[in-house]
Amino acid sequence: MSFLVIGECVADIVRGADGTERVHPGGSPANVAHGLGRLGREVTLLTQLADDPAGRRIADHLKGAGVRIEVAGVPARTPSAVVGLDARGQATYTFDIAWTLESGEPPVARPAHVHIGSIAAVTAPGAAAVLAEVERVRDRATVSYDPNVRPALMGEHGEAVARVERCVALSDLVKASDEDLAWLYPGQDPREAAARWLGLGPAVVLVTRGAAGSLALTRRETVSAQAPEVTVVDTVGAGDSFMSAVLDTLAGRGREDLSGLDAGYLARLLRRAGAAAAVTVSRAGAQPPDRAELDAAGERFALRFGRVS
Repeated sequence: MSFLVIGECVADIVRGADGTERVHPGGSPANVAHGLGRLGREVTLLTQLADDPAGRRIADHLKGAGVRIEVAGVPARTPSAVVGLDARGQATYTFDIAWTLESGEPPVARPAHVHIGSIAAVTAPGAAAVLAEVERVRDRATVSYDPNVRPALMGEHGEAVARVERCVALSDLVKASDEDLAWLYPGQDPREAAARWLGLGPAVVLVTRGAAGSLALTRRETVSAQAPEVTVVDTVGAGDSFMSAVLDTLAGRGREDLSGLDAGYLARLLRRAGAAAAVTVSRAGAQPPDRAELDAAGERFALRFGRVS
């Protein structure tokens, strides 16, 4: 099964609470593609990269995981984000990024699944090209979306919500954090916000809640799962690792299959994805597990809760 991920690459400049700096390849869509590659999936990333040291480092990082890179536009410099970490490893972001993907770029042929998200899905002028590509392939591919909200880049709130909801409406599977939903729908319970999204079209909505675990909602089921206990180094890329593991687990399932997932399967799906996120937060930077690591972590978690069948 082939995956197409569309979105930004970002050089994450991580500043620790002690003032030290590390540079990691990042960008939510790029992290999802990298995670899928690490799990052995056939994946192409449609993105923009500059021919500069950061761009070359990111390209090497992705290719090292087996990701095929389709560069659709070369910016003046590779986008960057200064990531500040507090004493608990929680991340805040300051961005230097532009997204200028144009419609009419050479398409990636016949993916079985398309994933979009974050900055690229809602930032003009490139967001229009992202949605055009989704609409081009949606009749033969399933679609997932992660808003990965970055308030500093979202613009006026009402317009941002409308852009996010357009992406939700094009998707079969949506994942968001409780922090994403709190920004989009202030004061609304995450379950209510997820139910709102189900009404727009997706078959499945997933909500991550950090150490509090995760939720899965369909039109028939609402399921929760605990998060594994882990010592957190930093939280960079945790949600993207969660997303990669979800897509890996659901690989090959069509729209009707997603609509019919039962409560037991959804719970096991959340636990496996939570195990992937736990591996990632246990080490610095967005470093998702490979299949052997995920299987081992999932096995440890499954001893308590059961396996994905």
